[in-house]
Amino acid sequence: MALPALPPARVFAELVPAQAPSSILIPKPAVRDSPPAPSGREVHVSGSAELSAGPDRARVSLRLGSRKDAAGAARSSVARRLQYIAQSARQQGVPEEDVTVTEDFSRVGNAYQMEAEVCMVFSDFGKMQNVCNLLTEKLGSSLTIRPPHFYHSPEAVDTLRRQVCVAAVGNTRHKAQEVCRVFGQALGRPLLIREEEAKEWGGHLDRQLSSSPDSLTLQERIQDATAYASCRVFAVFEIKGKANRRTKVL
Repeated sequence: MALPALPPARVFAELVPAQAPSSILIPKPAVRDSPPAPSGREVHVSGSAELSAGPDRARVSLRLGSRKDAAGAARSSVARRLQYIAQSARQQGVPEEDVTVTEDFSRVGNAYQMEAEVCMVFSDFGKMQNVCNLLTEKLGSSLTIRPPHFYHSPEAVDTLRRQVCVAAVGNTRHKAQEVCRVFGQALGRPLLIREEEAKEWGGHLDRQLSSSPDSLTLQERIQDATAYASCRVFAVFEIKGKANRRTKVL
């Protein structure tokens, strides 16, 4: 999804303080230790930034089952494979809290059916591939492995939001410095910083997309789950005065 075109950046620089009508000039008594009043010399700028972040989590679903005439035989057949899956996950360094097992036992006609689903969450995609390849090799057709579902953890989303806002503020300050340099002035402290617009698109949180086709490759799935964010910031900076020669050289 393409980012809608942003309006042209606005730049307003006031190098000479505006003179207010004398009728509204009301002298105020001096207050000890009060901050100095703004000089009226300001530069107003807006800036934006756009960043992206790939998914940091992947969830893999493994399904297995058995149908036997005896209930115990159906249960034991699935139990042996579940034990091997758990052992393989531990050997690959997958924490136990990232592995969830769901079992379902039922009667089908004159037979007993035992089904199980194992969900594993990975933050290391290389480790995920190692586990899936190993289980496919050892368990073969008795195990069905669904394609991985990639998503962003809440922490990753928060990090992306902060980073794009900070980047927009940095771009805005850089623009203000360039404007001041054109007029031979020095940029002062910020008087106002306001986030005007924030957008997010692409990617998804921890939720399964029902419309995601199984034919996508691993890299296509990662790209499809990549999140994008943009931010536009408006800022007002004080203009300190003419830049000295040393500043110009630097």
